[in-house]
Amino acid sequence: MLKETLINATEAGAAVLKYYFNSKNLKISNKEGVNNLVTEADHASEKAIMETIREAFPDHFILTEESGEFKMDSEYKWIIDPIDGTVNYAHGIPLCCVSIGVEHNGRMVLGAVYNPLMGEFFIAEKGQGAWLNGEKIQVSSKKTVMDSCFVTGFPYTYLDMPNGPLDVFNRFIRKGIPVRRLGSAAIDLCWVASGRFDGFFEHKLQAWDSAAGFLMVEEAGGKVTDFKGAYYSPYQPAIFASNGLIHEEGLKWINDKI
Repeated sequence: MLKETLINATEAGAAVLKYYFNSKNLKISNKEGVNNLVTEADHASEKAIMETIREAFPDHFILTEESGEFKMDSEYKWIIDPIDGTVNYAHGIPLCCVSIGVEHNGRMVLGAVYNPLMGEFFIAEKGQGAWLNGEKIQVSSKKTVMDSCFVTGFPYTYLDMPNGPLDVFNRFIRKGIPVRRLGSAAIDLCWVASGRFDGFFEHKLQAWDSAAGFLMVEEAGGKVTDFKGAYYSPYQPAIFASNGLIHEEGLKWINDKI
């Protein structure tokens, strides 16, 4: 019932996303910060997702981007991004999705990422693998960073930190290594899981950005850590996800140890 509810909730949010997409009357506002957009579709998608979850599991903990935490004394937590890639969505760019992760006793056990505009539904289950539209997926087989294609994202507010996002990006592209920026971390991670990209790095994410996607990569045979190579938690900001074969070398590039 848990997996079925996850699928139903993801589809409910995606139906809203699709309904409002490219609407000329879409209401858009800005949250705190630069280009931190939210639309009426985000709120409507969140509402549809939460109603579906609560109907099946009224006692589960919910964490969602737009409304925050709904704390419950439960072993289960649903981590929801009703529209990941809102800036894309608001500009009519179809690189956006619903992303939902399910955590049990602090460990991610299920994840779903659905982009209805491209017809791609990714789902992962702990210990069981990852799928795209019902077909099992796996990470790429590239063995070196120089042969790889990466994807990344940039925070809109740059912190004064050494080895920041532009520094790392600059290091890769000056050596001719392709690095893309799609604008949706959840899609980035799913595309690593499906072998389209060989690695993804980002300095600053929230739990709802990566909760479903990082499980997708792990279940497709890849590896996900922080920038130090340590265990990844979606509650800390930095992430490096790869096919596993390039992971150690990729960390050296990210940390300027080449």
